[in-house]
Amino acid sequence: MRVLWLLNELGVEFHVTPYAFDKSLRSPEFLSRSPAGRVPALEMDGETYFESGAIIEILCERFPDRGLGRLAGDLDRPDWLVWLHFAETITQHSAALTQQHIALYDDAMRSPVVMKLEAARLKKCYAAIEGRLSTPVENRDYLLTSGFSAADIAVGQAVYQARFFAKLDDFPETAKWYERITARPAFREALPREGAGIYTQDFYPAWET
Repeated sequence: MRVLWLLNELGVEFHVTPYAFDKSLRSPEFLSRSPAGRVPALEMDGETYFESGAIIEILCERFPDRGLGRLAGDLDRPDWLVWLHFAETITQHSAALTQQHIALYDDAMRSPVVMKLEAARLKKCYAAIEGRLSTPVENRDYLLTSGFSAADIAVGQAVYQARFFAKLDDFPETAKWYERITARPAFREALPREGAGIYTQDFYPAWET
């Protein structure tokens, strides 16, 4: 979803080929694009790329005039990289919770302890974002002082997923930032179509033991 959001923001022509989360991801045809059998994979200019963080970097460098990346030498380049890849830290906790609440097919396989630990870790991630957005600098509307970037896209998409398991109630600056970036048309275009997502409820609370 983060790559799709970025493509929408870039305003470039692209074509999406959807794959189901099933054995088709293990087909030789798809493995030639993504060796670990994971989505997304990107084909561009005769080359194939995988890993969403790397794809974001590649696209931002391919279309530097769109201003969503921060190239080598830019003062915000280090912060851009840090926040771009912090998105994966958030996502790993959401992925664990998605497995606990949705992917496991038997309640006996689920762990209330894991659910609580991972939800707490998501809130620690929110606290990191909150600290960044609360820094008293001019124009702190986005993660970078230089404005909206692919870092907001990556972290924003991670928070979109995390909100199914941990609420933003205690993080007012993060909530305002999230509302700001998700009002963008490119975000709305990247959302799963109705009935197509894996989440069937708005919030999944951790089980009580």
